[in-house]
Amino acid sequence: MSEFLIDGLGVKVGLEIHQQLDTNKKLFCNCTPVDTDEYSIKFQRKLRAAKSELGEYDPAALFEKSKSKTIMYFANPESSCLVEQDEEPPHELDEDAKKISLVIASALKSNIFREIYPMRKTVVDGSNTTGFQRTMLISQGGSFNVDGKEIGIQSICLEEDAAKILGEDGSIKKYGLERLGIPLVEIATEPFEVKPYEIKKIALTLGRILRSTKKVKRGLGSIRQDVNISIQDGSVVIEVKGVQQLDQLEKVVEYEAKRQHGLLKISKKIQNIDWAHNKKDRKDITELFKKCKSKIVQNAIKKNQKIFGISFRNMSGMFGYTPHEGIRLGKEIAELVRFFGIGGVFHSDELPNYGIENEDIEDLKKTLEINDNDGFLILAAPEEKMNQVIDQIILRIEYIKKEGIPIDTRLATQSGETKFLRPRPGAARMYPETDIPPIIISKKDLDNAIKDIPKSWDDSIKELETKYQLNLQLSEQLFDSNYFELFENIIKKTNVNPTFVASVLCSTITNLERNGLDSKLLKNKEITKTFQFLEEGKITKESVEIIFENIMNGKSQTIEDAMNYASIETVDESELEDICHQIVENNQEIVKNQKERAIGPLMGIAMKELRGKAPGETINKLLLKNIKNKLENN
Repeated sequence: MSEFLIDGLGVKVGLEIHQQLDTNKKLFCNCTPVDTDEYSIKFQRKLRAAKSELGEYDPAALFEKSKSKTIMYFANPESSCLVEQDEEPPHELDEDAKKISLVIASALKSNIFREIYPMRKTVVDGSNTTGFQRTMLISQGGSFNVDGKEIGIQSICLEEDAAKILGEDGSIKKYGLERLGIPLVEIATEPFEVKPYEIKKIALTLGRILRSTKKVKRGLGSIRQDVNISIQDGSVVIEVKGVQQLDQLEKVVEYEAKRQHGLLKISKKIQNIDWAHNKKDRKDITELFKKCKSKIVQNAIKKNQKIFGISFRNMSGMFGYTPHEGIRLGKEIAELVRFFGIGGVFHSDELPNYGIENEDIEDLKKTLEINDNDGFLILAAPEEKMNQVIDQIILRIEYIKKEGIPIDTRLATQSGETKFLRPRPGAARMYPETDIPPIIISKKDLDNAIKDIPKSWDDSIKELETKYQLNLQLSEQLFDSNYFELFENIIKKTNVNPTFVASVLCSTITNLERNGLDSKLLKNKEITKTFQFLEEGKITKESVEIIFENIMNGKSQTIEDAMNYASIETVDESELEDICHQIVENNQEIVKNQKERAIGPLMGIAMKELRGKAPGETINKLLLKNIKNKLENN
C-alpha cells in the first residue's frame, strides 16, 4: 500500500449548487411550500424506464428499475395537490421563481436566453411521481470572483425540487410530497483546478451571492452541493451527490481522487491476470453451507435465500489488494451489492472470518474446482435476484479491468467518503416537456433583473453591523447561518438585544449540535417563543440554553414542556435575596480566607441551585453585597 499524495494528479472539480427559492408557491401549481410530517393522503406507484425520443434507454433509469421497488407517496392537501400526484397537468410557471432566477443569473454575469424551453429529465428512483423532473436552461456562461480567481459558470437551470425521502421498508420506498415542486436553481460551475481546501471558499462565496438576494430559502435541506471530480489519467468525471456540509467538500474531493487513482492501479494489476468469466464459474452452494457457522449465512438460509459461490481464476489477492488506504476491489463490489439491498457478500481475501472457517473454504474450493491461486466470492441473496446481481458484479469487474474507473453517480457519506449510488445518466434522459409552452423573456424582464442585482456580500455584512449593532464576526456567522431570516423575525417581534439573539442562534445551537444533539427537533416556532418568554420575564437568559438542550435531546417538544422537565421557574427578588444570603452564611470560611475574591467559588455554588431561575448578573450583585456585609460586620 502506497502513501496517497493528491498533488500532481491533475484533480479537476466542478460544483453543482441546488438552491431552493423563497417563493409563496411551487413552480407549477399554487400550493404553498410548507414543511410537514402530517399526511392524510397515501398512494403507491410502480415506475418503469421508458425509451427516449431516439429509442434509447437511459442507463441510470434501467439500473434503478432493476431494484424493483414499489413507491409509496404521502401527501398533505395544505402543501400538495393533484399536480404533485400527477393527476393534473402542470399550471403556468410561477412568476416569482422566474424573476428570482433571472436576478441570480444577472448577478453571476450569465447570458440569459430570450426563449426558455421546459424539459423533462427522466428520474425513476421514485422521487418524482411523474418519473421525470421538469427543468429549464435559463442561461449559460458567466463567472464570479474568489480571492482574485475567476470561477466560470457553465449553466443555470430553474427546476422543481424532488419529493422528500421518508425511508424504506423492504421493497417499499416512501416519499412525502410537500417538497416536490418547490422551485430551485441549479448552478453548475466550469471545472477548476485548485487545492482541496480552497473548494469550500468557492462554494461559500457562491452561496453568499445567492443569499444576498434575500430571495432564497435557508435551513436544513434548502441548499445542496453536488461535486464533479476527475483526475488527469482517469478520462471520466464522477458526480458525487448529497454533500450537505461545506466542511465535507475537502474530504470528499480527496477521497474520490484517491479512489479513482486506486482503481487505475487495480485495473493495471487485473490486466496482467489471465481471467475471464464463464457461466460455469457460479454455483449454488446453499446445501454445502447449511452447516456453516456464519450468522449471516444462516440468517439468509432461514429467509429461504440462496448462497452462491463465484470463482475468479488466477485472482487470488485481487479483492483485498489495497493500492491506497481504504481502496479495494472488494469494497467496490460490496457497495454495488448493497445497492440491491443485499448485505451478504464475502471475498476470498478476507476469509476465514465472520464465522466462515477453513473447513468451509476447502469444501468450497473443491465444489468450485479452484486452487490457492484463484479468488472467489460468496453471495447470499433471494433466488430471483441472484443471477442479476452476479451479472452486475462481473460487468463491473470487467469494466474496471478494461477501462479503469466505472462512470458512476456516487453519494457522499458523513465521514467524507463516497459510495455507489447508480450509473451516470446519459443524454437519453432529457426530452421536451409537452405540457408547458416556451417561456419568453422580455427586455423588461432583463432590465428588472439587472436593476434587482443584490448588494455584495461585504456591503450586506456592513449593513448588518450598522442596523443591529453586531460585531464583524457575529455578522458574518449570522449571514452564513440557516437562521438569518428567523433572526430578523425575532427582532421584529421582541425587544431582546440583537447581539444576544444572534449569539444564541449562531453559537449556542451550534455548540449543542457539536455535543451530538439534533437541531432538527428545535422548530423555529419554539425558538421564537423562547425569546418572547424571555422578554416577558417568564425565563432568564441563562435558561435559554437549558430549554434548547432539553428539546434537542428529544426529552421535550415545546418550550413549556422543557420548562416543566427542567424545573425552570423564575424566583422573586426577596426569595433570591434570601438564597444568596444563606449561601454566604454557609460558606463563611471561604469568605474569611478569600475576602471579595470569594465571589468566584460562591457564584459556582449559586448557579448550581439557581441556573435558569435568575439572571447571573443579579445573582452576582446580591452575592457580592452579602460578602461585603459579612466582611464589614466581622
